[in-house]
Amino acid sequence: MAKKKYYVVWVGRKTGVFESWEECNEQIIRFPDAQYKSFKSKQLAEQAFNSSSNEFIGKNLFETELTPEQLKIIGDPIKESIAVDGAWNTKTGLVEYQGVHTGSGELLFRVGPFEDGTNNIVEFLGIVHALAYGKQKNLKLPIYSDSVNAINWVKDKEVRTKHPRSNNNVKLFELVDRAVKWLNENEYENKILKWETKAWGENPADFGRK
Repeated sequence: MAKKKYYVVWVGRKTGVFESWEECNEQIIRFPDAQYKSFKSKQLAEQAFNSSSNEFIGKNLFETELTPEQLKIIGDPIKESIAVDGAWNTKTGLVEYQGVHTGSGELLFRVGPFEDGTNNIVEFLGIVHALAYGKQKNLKLPIYSDSVNAINWVKDKEVRTKHPRSNNNVKLFELVDRAVKWLNENEYENKILKWETKAWGENPADFGRK
């Protein structure tokens, strides 16, 4: 079953928020320079209609499909925090990771690329790097990751990957071993939190390759 959409018409025979494509189409078909756009939520559609069309047309805006009640339970992300993410290039097999300040988007570190790895491995390394970065800078900021596996590996101080070691990924696994050693030898006060993609959109540290 197709999910319901809401249609905003800024310029057309009639303007407003319409709840079906047929009704919207009546307002724009063969109408010179019609301006319209679809939205997943009525709330955002109404907000868009009361704003300039330039803020919405041609822009890929994130729209959550969670209910207002669900969003209220999840809350907003903590801006004073570090967000980390990893990337795996499907064509080359190269992996890398980076960390940014969640609120400003400032790049704090970026490491790689490395050969023959996995997303989970570099996402794990990203969290540990952020912990070490925080300890070095005396920052107790929360750390966000969208990888449940990586978060659990950090908490358990154990990398449970089935990815085999090889001559190609020696450098990558050297970092993994160093990261596990660091976790066993250091304490930290930073909270490690799950980035709620369905509520907030892409992780700020995302490489933008999806």
